[in-house]
Amino acid sequence: MSKQIAVSIVEDNHFIRIAFEQILLNTEGYKVLALYGSGEEAVEKIPANVPDIVLMDINMGKMSGIEAVRYLKQKCPSIRFMMCTVHEDDEKIFDALAAGASGYILKKIKPDELVAAIQDLYDGGAPMTSQIASRVVASFNRKEGVRDLELMESLSAREYEILELLVKGRLYKEIAVALGISGETVRKHVYNIYKKLHVNNRVEAYNKFYGNAQ
Repeated sequence: MSKQIAVSIVEDNHFIRIAFEQILLNTEGYKVLALYGSGEEAVEKIPANVPDIVLMDINMGKMSGIEAVRYLKQKCPSIRFMMCTVHEDDEKIFDALAAGASGYILKKIKPDELVAAIQDLYDGGAPMTSQIASRVVASFNRKEGVRDLELMESLSAREYEILELLVKGRLYKEIAVALGISGETVRKHVYNIYKKLHVNNRVEAYNKFYGNAQ
């Protein structure tokens, strides 16, 4: 029997919290480890009950989700965080990613898309809804800079194809379908891309692709 992906949900809205829980309870391969109604409760209890994935709201009382992620990422580096919010604010997006979140989706996401995003995050991806990915890419496009051509030219034609899809926010599964290859092959290519570009995740790849690496 394959391992169940353990997910904890941090959300101050009771109805949304329960809705997310029900989606996962009704999906094979997932288990809800815990529900938390505030950032304070999450940072207190998650280190003693560590999940694979945390769905994290942003605006919650005294401690925001961004602050909670920043704290928990230091304490529990193995956790992958998905910001799940109604906000499409550029500053909040980048603050969340800088704090250690790997995914950023909107609460209006469809149930099947939520499950696919969690799986992609678990597999090492950095899922974002198309709206969020578009804003990230647009923001990088607005900044000045030139691509690091030497590093880009080190990529094979296939790696460059995959990188272009990555920076558009495509899930690994979607890339596999688009290019007619397996998900495992996508993961191997992404590993090689990150190694060649000297980056560790999709967000850093955005920076490198659009010439904004520090």
